Amino acid sequence: MSCFFDWKEDRNLTLLVDFYELTMANGYLKKGVGEKIAYFDMYFRKVPDDGGFCIMAGVQQLIEYFNNLKFTDEDISYLRSKGIFSEEFLSYLKNFKFSCNVWAVPEGTPVFPNEPLVIVSGPAIQAQFVETMVLLTINHQTLIATKANRIVRAAAGRPIFEFGSRRAQGYDGAIFGARAAYIGGCVGSACTIAEKRFGIPAVGTMAHSWIQLFDSEYEAFKAWAETYPDNCLLLVDTYNVLKSGVPNAIRVFDEVLKPMGLRPVGIRIDSGDVKYLTEKSRKMLDDAGYPDCKIVVSNSMDEYIIRDVLSQGAKIDSFGVGERLITAKSEPVFGGVYKLVAIEENGKIIPKIKISENPEKITNPGFKQIYRLYDRDSNKAIADLITLADETIDETKPIEIFDPVFTWKRKKVENFYAKKLLVKIFENGRCVYECPSVNEIRDYCAAQIDTLWEEVLRFENPHKYYVDLSTKLWSVKQRLLNQFNILYNK
Repeated sequence: MSCFFDWKEDRNLTLLVDFYELTMANGYLKKGVGEKIAYFDMYFRKVPDDGGFCIMAGVQQLIEYFNNLKFTDEDISYLRSKGIFSEEFLSYLKNFKFSCNVWAVPEGTPVFPNEPLVIVSGPAIQAQFVETMVLLTINHQTLIATKANRIVRAAAGRPIFEFGSRRAQGYDGAIFGARAAYIGGCVGSACTIAEKRFGIPAVGTMAHSWIQLFDSEYEAFKAWAETYPDNCLLLVDTYNVLKSGVPNAIRVFDEVLKPMGLRPVGIRIDSGDVKYLTEKSRKMLDDAGYPDCKIVVSNSMDEYIIRDVLSQGAKIDSFGVGERLITAKSEPVFGGVYKLVAIEENGKIIPKIKISENPEKITNPGFKQIYRLYDRDSNKAIADLITLADETIDETKPIEIFDPVFTWKRKKVENFYAKKLLVKIFENGRCVYECPSVNEIRDYCAAQIDTLWEEVLRFENPHKYYVDLSTKLWSVKQRLLNQFNILYNK
């Protein structure tokens, strides 16, 4: 299956930017610095829901955006009508050609605060201009993939289906949210177009309206079983789960499916006390000779509710999760930021830093790489080390890592191997990265999560995974901080 779906000509997203990106670009050109090479990092500062890690997602859509950047005549006319942009700038946009280098962490990778997930390097006008879409694309899908993965882990091996399209924030939220949820570990989605575009299995049976349309619940179930005998899953909570829904389902299984030599797929419960209802339903189904009939629950689930009802003994085989997944309801904002970290002068990379009275907002300067260190015996991830891009790690020697703030917290790492996380996806504006399929990304994500220690996977008070700076990068940062301290505190 192709990595890309068709980008509709009538859906040009080039002007999906914050207006200041245009005003700055116009100013850069006017002042002769528009072609100066700038380096920007996209990263986040905090894991949603106070979790231990996030799941990187959205790279494929970012590639599609970069590949389709162009300013139409209508775009140019609109910008001219604003009355603040020079004709030189408008001419530049008319002939615009994306020429940046871009690096990104592959989709499905567990990632941590302050690591550059995307690095954009190129002419300042271009590298600045793409800020909004880099953030929008990675923030949204990483948020949903992370939430989905929490829910999937709470289900302890039981399948999770994404059912949230109707509650998503807009149709892109539904479509790309379904993609991100699948990367995070969901097994399918109710969003049909997600299967057409990405190959994500589309699933679904009936709504309560199907049952209400018939004269009785029994007739509704019978009609469904006759229509879909090989895939019969009945919604049993329209009226009364235990007194009506399950008995009528069993009757239809006996009268319609059994004579055909077929077995039911399952029942679905969409309301009520699912712990009590699933226990009682399971016994009724088992006693009727249907121990293989699955019970699906889809009632306002999230990772905490799923964990709780399972620990209490609920008899649930799979879950359909909607609004609390597709909107990441418990913490619906992923706080990714996009910061200038270096410029080039005469071919030399000059690190830049942003300073703040809030220590967490002080940037890590320079053009960087991320190394993940793994234990050779267990293949578990030990720590991530953010380095300058030209640094290499000697795996034959012990390496000392240290907390970049509390520098006395140090650890000697031995018997390890290191992997680079950032890969190049664009070179001089040309895509040089082959996107894996969404199924390959999903499998990769599951394998990478297996490299994390159980302590990092906890929902409450997870172990803080080490993300340290190399000595060389830390020294650059301290030098810049000291320079500004001397400059502004004379």
